[in-house]
Amino acid sequence: MEVQELTITRREGTGKEVAKRLRREGLVPAVLYGVGAPQALTLRTLDVLKVIHGRGGSTTLLNLKFDDGGGGTRTAIIRDMQFDPVTEKVIHVDLQEVSMDRAITVGVPVFPQGEAEGVKEQAGILEMILREVQVSCLPGQIPERITVDVSALKIGDVITVSMLAPLEGVRILNDPGQAVVTVSPPMAEEVAAPAAAAPEAQPAEPEVLTERKPKPEEVEEKAEEKERKK
Repeated sequence: MEVQELTITRREGTGKEVAKRLRREGLVPAVLYGVGAPQALTLRTLDVLKVIHGRGGSTTLLNLKFDDGGGGTRTAIIRDMQFDPVTEKVIHVDLQEVSMDRAITVGVPVFPQGEAEGVKEQAGILEMILREVQVSCLPGQIPERITVDVSALKIGDVITVSMLAPLEGVRILNDPGQAVVTVSPPMAEEVAAPAAAAPEAQPAEPEVLTERKPKPEEVEEKAEEKERKK
């Protein structure tokens, strides 16, 4: 696999204040673990970003060189990285020194390849259940990624760890029955139940206006008036 160069600087001070000052200067505090006591180091932030760009951090093999020319060259991998939860900037790096003739355990990212039949023909949803597997191999055989062909997957189909294509010199440590990727059925669309039809308003019955019947005294007055006119 490709080996990248990374320049390192010995770091004298430790603590939060020192780390804050280094970050303001565009540097990242780091620690190199290996034979003997851990070494406090400083890395250039831009150098770290170049190393991890488009790669899984622990799959990158590094040649470490001290900026003062002393200490020789060390071979290492990135064991862990910490990021600021707000700015997402790298704030700390742990490096692990390795020997090229001794197997190590690292995490390798898993990527789907192709378009699943269940997605294309059945409107299913591709779900990556396992995005990284743990492997054991020599440092020079660390794969950058493991690809899994999902093109034949239909809804309900599952690819497990045991079905991943084997790589020469690489042993996958995860449970063979662990699910890696599947195609789920499409999410059911929620259909709003039609509102109950409101009862039709009954047309109001027309008001019947009847002629008021004259009172008896009124009838008598009109009769008398007619008699006087005769």
